Amino acid sequence: MTHTYESDLLRLLDERGHLHQITDAAALDSLAKKQVVTGYVGFDPTASSLHIGNLASIMLLKRLQQAGHRPIVIMGGGTAKVGDPSGKDETRQLLTEERLASNIQGIKGSFERILRFDDSETGALLINNDDWLSKLGYVEMLRDVGPHFTINRMLTFDSVKTRLDREQPLSFLEFNYMIMQAYDYLVLARDYDCRLQLGGSDQWGNIVNGIELNRRIDSREVYGFTAPLITRADGAKMGKSVDGAIWLNEDALPAYDFWQYWRNTDDRDVGKFLRLFTDLPLDEIARLEKLEGAEINDAKAILANEVTTMVRGAKAAEAAEATAKETFAGGGAGENLPTIAVGAEGMRVGAVLTELGFTASNGEAKRKLAEGAVRLEGEAVSDPGFVIAPSPGQTLKLSMGKKKHGLVTH
Repeated sequence: MTHTYESDLLRLLDERGHLHQITDAAALDSLAKKQVVTGYVGFDPTASSLHIGNLASIMLLKRLQQAGHRPIVIMGGGTAKVGDPSGKDETRQLLTEERLASNIQGIKGSFERILRFDDSETGALLINNDDWLSKLGYVEMLRDVGPHFTINRMLTFDSVKTRLDREQPLSFLEFNYMIMQAYDYLVLARDYDCRLQLGGSDQWGNIVNGIELNRRIDSREVYGFTAPLITRADGAKMGKSVDGAIWLNEDALPAYDFWQYWRNTDDRDVGKFLRLFTDLPLDEIARLEKLEGAEINDAKAILANEVTTMVRGAKAAEAAEATAKETFAGGGAGENLPTIAVGAEGMRVGAVLTELGFTASNGEAKRKLAEGAVRLEGEAVSDPGFVIAPSPGQTLKLSMGKKKHGLVTH
């Protein structure tokens, strides 16, 4: 490592691979060394579950708490009403109050598993920015905050420039997002003595705005920290698979599929992901990432178990691993596999593949059948008209490729 930090906080973030940029590293290092620092990350509740792209940001808060500081989770109940243009090519759809409230309810569990919420000095807090944003008067907001933002400067931010360069519409609503986010930092600094905002590197512009607003209005020094956007060795963005997002909530993605995603990590990413997403000691990670051939699979199973335990709990990790062992080793069918009951008349194989979530449409199912990727009880099936009809009490195992397995019952 090129840096030599004195605080446990920056050392931990650096050696685990979380560090991309810091606004004033020396000052933050010195502050974190001498006192408990309160830091926050914002999450817009645009869905009822977070996905593993968000896990990288949750880990920033976990590391903050591990190093003896206080994390704040900001639920963007207010900002989500507007939509963040960062990293987006098009305008986000606006969500109703009811939908936002229900999404926040769905997301809370992930934080409660990963962070420690208590009344101690370093206990995590969960706060909704709608509490202050929706109470703001428009004229008051313009007068207090408006003078500190120039349109010239706002036009230089990547999130704005990208949309304008492509001649895509950027609504006035979204243009206000960065002002609202900066205002969040002002409120948190005033009410909670919050001195640090953390986020992915795409949030740098928004974070800098908040730092400048604190300086201009309250003459308060606050700091910003960004983590690198995590990409896989194959160049794909972390958190997406061929089949869509890898959700943190069980009701959005079964534990077996979650576990399997980590188990299928590229050999080249094992060390990086172990550092970022687990608490395993660094020397143990160094040993695991050097494994080669079939042995690297042991390291991947450890990664899958560690992350699944953290996000879903130990029981879910154990069940997922047991299912995987049974499915792959014995050719049997583990009980945690997705299951579909088809009734006495049975169901066409293409429809079953789509029902199980293996294919997105009947067209894709036909292609997979034609490619020879589908097997029923180990025997290849290629005819899209083939009807799967288990007898009463019978369970048949349907597989697509090496990684997707489901059960068909009567």
